[in-house]
Amino acid sequence: MQDSIDIAFRSLAELAHGLRTGAFSSLDLTRHFLRRIERIDRTLGAYAAVYTDEALAAAEAADRIRGSGWPVGPLHGLPVAVKDLCDIEGKVAAIGCKAWAGRRGTTTATVVERLQAAGMILLGKTQMVEFAFGGYGTNPLCGTPWNPWDLETHRVPGGSSSGSGVAVAAGLAPAAIGSDTGGSVRIPAAFNGIVGLKPTFGRISLHGCFPLSTTLDSIGPLTRTVADAGALLAALAGPDARDPSTHQTPFFSLPDLAAANVQGLRVAILPERQLPGAVDPEMQIAWHEAAGVFRSLGVSLVEREFPFDFDELAVLNGQLIAAEGYAVHRAYIEDEGMAIGPAVRARMVAGKRVSGADYIAAREHQRAAIARFVDWMEGIDALLTPATQTPAIPVAEVDEKMTPATFTRAGNYVGACGVALPAGFSARQLPLGIQLLGKPFAESVLLRLGAAFERETGWSRRTPDLRSIAE
Repeated sequence: MQDSIDIAFRSLAELAHGLRTGAFSSLDLTRHFLRRIERIDRTLGAYAAVYTDEALAAAEAADRIRGSGWPVGPLHGLPVAVKDLCDIEGKVAAIGCKAWAGRRGTTTATVVERLQAAGMILLGKTQMVEFAFGGYGTNPLCGTPWNPWDLETHRVPGGSSSGSGVAVAAGLAPAAIGSDTGGSVRIPAAFNGIVGLKPTFGRISLHGCFPLSTTLDSIGPLTRTVADAGALLAALAGPDARDPSTHQTPFFSLPDLAAANVQGLRVAILPERQLPGAVDPEMQIAWHEAAGVFRSLGVSLVEREFPFDFDELAVLNGQLIAAEGYAVHRAYIEDEGMAIGPAVRARMVAGKRVSGADYIAAREHQRAAIARFVDWMEGIDALLTPATQTPAIPVAEVDEKMTPATFTRAGNYVGACGVALPAGFSARQLPLGIQLLGKPFAESVLLRLGAAFERETGWSRRTPDLRSIAE
């Protein structure tokens, strides 16, 4: 097998090419990632559970199928990890909660079924914020995964799909699945220097995925490249009779991203005065430089005032999450005897204060905001914003009353699809990320724009130096 470090950070597409040409087998790949998890994850803590025996058996089966000459799909034999809220029948699924350490899935999530149907090898479950309610990625009781870009200072991994972001960034999986209710795919992607795709609500089935907010949750991939995110979306998207929210979703067709032409596309950029005051200067520079890259690719940049206040949308989105999350967890969330982190408990209990009338009014406001956003996007293919306000901060500096999700929560609230892309590094060599938001079901155009940006910049090829913990 080729150099192990090189293999660890290759894209799904590159690994698939290696399988097709016989450079290595699926069993080789799976063993490599499992060994790497064993060595490195002792420090990083990305995984909640590792399925060694099952993964090796599935890899052997994948190799036999390929060797038989039977046609296989583009993801066949490739490893993947899934967030711990994706149930697998009989497997522990604690949803990031210490009090639920013995909870086991009674069904298998549709997303897991479709990954397995595509021939992918499930390496294990990734760590997450308790009950998926937190943007920094902290988990005081089960452990906060370590952002791999700084091995000296424990920095936030982003949440709530914290382990999925760290696993991909650190080469512990070539791809992982997360969920996004207010930015929980895009924030870990931005903080870890990888790609995170939040599909439109209803694009991917939520059956078997433990809910936080039944009107905002979305399942999405975290990957090394835009093309990989598109390939996973193509495998996962589509109606599911067990999830009514998927029934009216249009068919998703993956565009040819290798030859994607973005000339003539129109991308909106905010007036400087609309940026929230807490945006770090280095993040602003990365945002401006990204706009310049798109302009150089022939994209028309249109300065257009956003019809909403980002801070206000973040608050409104948070209220909906809290209200619906409290409805899910109300039977036990206030039980001080249960091992639940105080910050998550406080955020969830805040939902108790949302009355039925207030909730109905909030949903009506959100529906109106979705319509207003779609109207505002007329003639525009995407909105370009920073993905987060700052690079990853030290865990010790986290204020749990604050959120890094100002830009991402807005996307969930207005029904957008969104993608976070690596867009450079801070002076401390921490990843900086941008976000593209699109109209509902406009993932194809976001993928085209993202792939073109990725080719031009090459930021996705940068990887953290983990040699000190990889030996």
